[in-house]
Amino acid sequence: MLTRLLIAAVLVVVVVAVATVSRRRARPGPPPRTAAPVPQQLDRTDFPRPDAPWLVAYFWSRTCDSCVGLAAKVAVLESADVATCALEATDDRALHQRYAIAAIPLILVADAVGVVRHHTLGAVSATDLWAALADVRSGGGVEPGGGLEH
Repeated sequence: MLTRLLIAAVLVVVVVAVATVSRRRARPGPPPRTAAPVPQQLDRTDFPRPDAPWLVAYFWSRTCDSCVGLAAKVAVLESADVATCALEATDDRALHQRYAIAAIPLILVADAVGVVRHHTLGAVSATDLWAALADVRSGGGVEPGGGLEH
């Protein structure tokens, strides 16, 4: 009698263990993380120097730790062919809303007609930013809307 009870107890433990393992395996993984939407087209008249062949627009916020130092990296790109601007979330709320900026820091590189040729979501090094601008200006491998997300 004791042997039968012991066998039954072992079977119950095995069944519970198998059920627990199969329940864990059947559980779907976490939902996929998608990046924030990035504008693919800008109205160049919304930004400084709409006649410049290139625009580097930097969307940021004073409350963003990752944004620290990026304004200076963007500003040095200013030239006769490249217009730059830094658009703070509170000061430039209308543009943040118009382009549905959902994540910052966001740097967009747009051509003369406003097509976004490159974007960077998150902090970026000056070297990577210079390289991305040089690549799109030379007609390199960056597709419209292509970019880095950190």
